[in-house]
Amino acid sequence: MTEKTPTGKNTSGRGQRDLKVRVKTAKGRKLSSTLWLERQLNDPYVIRAKKEGYRGRAAYKILELDDKYNFLVPGARVVDLGCAPGGWCQVAVKRVNALGDNPKKPIGTVLGVDLQAIDGIAGAQIHQLDFLSDEADELVKGWLGGPADVVMSDMAASASGHKGTDHLRIIALIEAALAFAFDVLEEGGTFVAKVLAGGAEAEMQTQLKKSFNKVANVKPPASRQDSSEKFVVAQGFRGKHTLSGSFLPIDLDAN
Repeated sequence: MTEKTPTGKNTSGRGQRDLKVRVKTAKGRKLSSTLWLERQLNDPYVIRAKKEGYRGRAAYKILELDDKYNFLVPGARVVDLGCAPGGWCQVAVKRVNALGDNPKKPIGTVLGVDLQAIDGIAGAQIHQLDFLSDEADELVKGWLGGPADVVMSDMAASASGHKGTDHLRIIALIEAALAFAFDVLEEGGTFVAKVLAGGAEAEMQTQLKKSFNKVANVKPPASRQDSSEKFVVAQGFRGKHTLSGSFLPIDLDAN
């Protein structure tokens, strides 16, 4: 069987025609659902995730971001907000040496939190928690044994069908994740999160640049080209003294 790279190209050198799985429309299934299923079955990252034991194609987004920016280092204390289904935690466990696989390097900590319960991941602490709750920050610090070196989030808001409402909800999640990061990050720490196509909104971008030494808005190869998502990678947290009083998260229930 010819093996393909994540770009879908054959590696055999024989120029074989790529085969595509086609899905017939089943009774009761919408066309949109059929097209989504067909895309999933033919997505090289989905195929690769199943082969390599990751819980979803999103794992390769954090892999590619870390390959470029090197923030998941051995010994790091990592918080994954909205961690379901767990792919980012799986990557972090390996890279921060959470299981102590390399005895010559420091052992890191990976803490995943989500509103819903998910199956455990070896080397990671998984907690069902609303990170917007008043006690969340102190709970996380207690579980970590100190502040975090990395706060990362791949959260997405549930679609309402109303473009303006969905936009506000997405921005609210990003701002809430950043406010959480400001409270739990160690100086020098890193914040990584999904943002909109234009990067973070202007006010947030300004705050990021004040509070971190380096800020980049990037689209990793694993992010689908037809998706509007990008990711912000902010490194070198300068500390809480850099925060302005004007930064306030949007109400998640805005409509």
